[in-house]
Amino acid sequence: MKTTILTGVLGAAALGFAATAASAATLDDVKAKGEVACGVHTGLQGFAAPDDQGNWRGFDSDFCRAVAAAVFGDPSKVRFVPTNATERFTALQSGEIDVLSRNTTWTLSRDTSLGFNFAGVNYYDGQGFMINAAKLPGINSALQLSGAAVCVQTGTTTELNLADYFAANNMEYNPVVFQGFDETNAAYEAGRCDVYTTDQSGLYALRLTLGNPDEHVVLPEIISKEPLGPVVRHGDDQWFDVVKWTLNALITAEELGITSENVEEMKQSDNPEIRRVLGQEENSTIGSALGLDNAWVANVVAGVGNYGEVFDRNIGQGSPLKISRGLNQLWTKGGIQYAPPIR
Repeated sequence: MKTTILTGVLGAAALGFAATAASAATLDDVKAKGEVACGVHTGLQGFAAPDDQGNWRGFDSDFCRAVAAAVFGDPSKVRFVPTNATERFTALQSGEIDVLSRNTTWTLSRDTSLGFNFAGVNYYDGQGFMINAAKLPGINSALQLSGAAVCVQTGTTTELNLADYFAANNMEYNPVVFQGFDETNAAYEAGRCDVYTTDQSGLYALRLTLGNPDEHVVLPEIISKEPLGPVVRHGDDQWFDVVKWTLNALITAEELGITSENVEEMKQSDNPEIRRVLGQEENSTIGSALGLDNAWVANVVAGVGNYGEVFDRNIGQGSPLKISRGLNQLWTKGGIQYAPPIR
């Protein structure tokens, strides 16, 4: 989900918040607190949601743990802060959280007027449509939805993309808008609209929560680019580097075949790149350059696994969502996930 550009007044205030919050060294503050304060979704299955014991699970939650493992060598040193689509930005700007890991789309305005830095893309997504096939038999394309009632969360770029798509294809629709995520979900399940639109990953997650998931079909069209990734404030390059290279480490580990199960064995590898990444070279600076221990990559992989492991168990084929890797496959396997070298 994506909120629209804020007003000029709020945007100016946001910059003020960001400058103040990032004036101190975030890494030092995090170490002093003994935890990473990480903003996550209030509850999106597969990405960030508490389980029956109140433990946060999901793709985005595991990235928070990866940052904690990089900093502390312990993935449990995280305080999860649930945020909705609007609160997430204020929480980051004000310093309430150190990093935002909440299916947030990288856009120009967020990179500039809101005062944020995106640490990279951990999930390439796009806006899609889901229908109740029992209500709309024979529909297999979004281009057949003219005249439909569409549930959408207001104040988001999802709402804007929806309007653009129907206008571009000379179709009519009836927007059924709601302020919050939960309200929009409930309206769709109650049958107040024919169609639900949001990021396609969110549709797969929502589908699992419905009473009869098999009745609901995610249509094939993707109508937008939604590069999702972790976010930090402007003004603290060291912390930006820590978060950015944590993401790169997850991807690099998968490229090199380093997993949570073999990471200790791989420290004995004769491969110079593997040894370098795992901090086994003498006089290595891969940790000191970031203000971390040289074993930080090994700690990340031992704590949460590599990118492929995190993807598979939370949203991929090892999860109830069973989302295909698609563009999120490694560049060596037909996708576009690619990390700069750790050296």
